[in-house]
Amino acid sequence: MSLIKRSEPRPIKFTKNINPYAQGSVLAEFGNTKVHITATVEENVPPWMRGTGTGWVTGEYNMLPGSTHDRIRRERKGASGRTQEIQRLIGRALRAVVDFKKLGERQIIVDCDVLVADGGTRTTSISGAYVALALAVEKLLKAGLIKETPLKEALAALSVGIDKEGQIIADLNYEEDSSCEADVNIVMTESDKFVEVQGTAEGEPFSREQLDAILECAKDAMKNIFKAQKEVLEQ
Repeated sequence: MSLIKRSEPRPIKFTKNINPYAQGSVLAEFGNTKVHITATVEENVPPWMRGTGTGWVTGEYNMLPGSTHDRIRRERKGASGRTQEIQRLIGRALRAVVDFKKLGERQIIVDCDVLVADGGTRTTSISGAYVALALAVEKLLKAGLIKETPLKEALAALSVGIDKEGQIIADLNYEEDSSCEADVNIVMTESDKFVEVQGTAEGEPFSREQLDAILECAKDAMKNIFKAQKEVLEQ
């Protein structure tokens, strides 16, 4: 029996320029999961970077009320531990493909707001965040504020799980995620380099053979994401 049960992600859709005020914006959809993403350019950097001549990229993440089966309360007293962890992941992922010297002494803040959560919200956020970031960079280039793109290559993310039969499933929805024996979030570049791999056995421990199959599955499935990103950016 093959280890791979599903090697392709759910239907992917990126709709760009949905926000007239942000330098870059996109609605990222993976299956039923929908994330509204904006990239805002600020002509300043965090205090510890002032005078360095280099820029910064960071991310924020939030799940809106109504995005899940039960209403999520707004985090008015500060981000929860889960939210902070996902924000850091988004920021780390984006910074892995940015040349800060070429960006200049400015920062780009990427906000990811989950409208509908049906699994893979952090990975959908990262894949869409790259699109919003690329759109913001394009505006900086057209305005003559930077001379060349600071983006080294494309970036995407995907969740891959192992079901109770031991088979590999790409791009888990909520039901699959809830019942899987293991769940691995993988962030990769278009040149097949890994930025981050977050994996946990929530039921039965998984083998090295299964881990290798997960990484290969992610690599193959990511090609669909990179294709969708490229198509929307070329529109």
